[in-house]
Amino acid sequence: MTAPGSPPEPVADVLIVGAGVVGTAIARTLARYDLDCVIADAGNDVGTGTTKANTAILHTGFDAVPGSLESRLVRRGAELLRDYAQQAGIPLERTGALLVAWSADQHAEFAGIEDKARHNGYLAIRYVPAAELYAREPHLAPGALGALEIPDESIICPWTTPLAYATEAVRAGVRLRLRTRVLGVTAADGWHEVSTNSGSMRCRWLVNAAGLESDRIDAMLGGGGFTIAPRRGELIVFDKLARPLVGAILLPVPTPQTKGVLVAPTVYGNVLLGPTAQDVFDRGDTATTGTGLSSLLAAGRKIMPDLVREEVTATYAGLRAATEHRDYQIRVDSSRRYACVGGIRSTGLTASLGIAEYVADQLAEAGLELRERDGRRPKPPVLPYIGQAGRRPYQDGARIAADPAYGDIVCHCERVSRGEIRDALASPLPPADLDGLRRRTRATNGRCQGFFCAARVASLMGAPGGARADRDARVLA
Repeated sequence: MTAPGSPPEPVADVLIVGAGVVGTAIARTLARYDLDCVIADAGNDVGTGTTKANTAILHTGFDAVPGSLESRLVRRGAELLRDYAQQAGIPLERTGALLVAWSADQHAEFAGIEDKARHNGYLAIRYVPAAELYAREPHLAPGALGALEIPDESIICPWTTPLAYATEAVRAGVRLRLRTRVLGVTAADGWHEVSTNSGSMRCRWLVNAAGLESDRIDAMLGGGGFTIAPRRGELIVFDKLARPLVGAILLPVPTPQTKGVLVAPTVYGNVLLGPTAQDVFDRGDTATTGTGLSSLLAAGRKIMPDLVREEVTATYAGLRAATEHRDYQIRVDSSRRYACVGGIRSTGLTASLGIAEYVADQLAEAGLELRERDGRRPKPPVLPYIGQAGRRPYQDGARIAADPAYGDIVCHCERVSRGEIRDALASPLPPADLDGLRRRTRATNGRCQGFFCAARVASLMGAPGGARADRDARVLA
């Protein structure tokens, strides 16, 4: 980073704008090659935008628009991410999904949905009659006429995924610049001069993976082919005691306007209800609303009355980078040495590695030389497992005997130990704040939402060896 009056920074081969799940996936993919790469984000951590607040479903792409780029990259991304998650310790559970019809009109849509799935290359979809549906999901409200089963739909951790990508990229030499908002881009002789709130950077190629800001970055490069219209989705998180009520992801029959409200388990042992879909003007408006939450509870009563009687742990809202187009807005311009990766909607988590592979191929065709590093191909990191289905440190007697810090429980709702917090603070990408620590360990994420543990968690973050000041020295250097 070049501050005013400082010597110019070396010209990077590639600057990736945006450290969400798509930007970090691209950084991780380009880290395989002999390139000097930088990834910049306005946030203080990776995955702080759209990535962190979604329904956390690994999609099959059965309902994508046939022949679209999204359909292709969702299928490829799901294949790659399933394998990567196993290697990197990303929580992933194959729960399957049931798309439920509650009316004759919805039931009549099944033939078209099955046909679309087959055109998308997904052949495992099958019809489930009402009797079988209720045998599998006995807590469903009465009146369902049947369902379509999509057995490969899964739930995944949306927090560990970009963290794994970014950790792998940083270990391979990619420079991560956080708290760095791009203000302007100027074409220079063979490179881009990129001005930011903390100085200027130079790069030969620029990759725009800026999510909700991707249209604004695109305009700086002379684009203008799409406009982001943020779509807010509010969700309700129910307590872990609700988890036995739900076996599979319960999907509604979509309409031309919306995919509707779903009920889904999470890898943390909770149950989600949502999302709403409201177009908003403010790209930072992630507030929940009384109207939105009331509408979700009303929808939930029609789907699963027992669920809405359970304790609510949390509510949140995320913004999706919707555009006027039905497909991803991905293009590479060789003359400007620029790749636009915009309009990536709720399927971006699933498609992330497919998008990264596709973008790398397009960059190579446009003239970026991709030469693999000799003997230094990066490997996936193995991150601490924070899901509910696997074994956590507090359950591992041998680990606690070897290091008692793993038996010192700090967050009792989520069973997070002092050892896990210590490890997160000493990791290659340590958290900058309590939210970042929550995404790495689940601390403060439970039923009490930090009421009992927040003070101790905060003190551990400020303790010697865990101070945030050390973070900038190690991550941003």
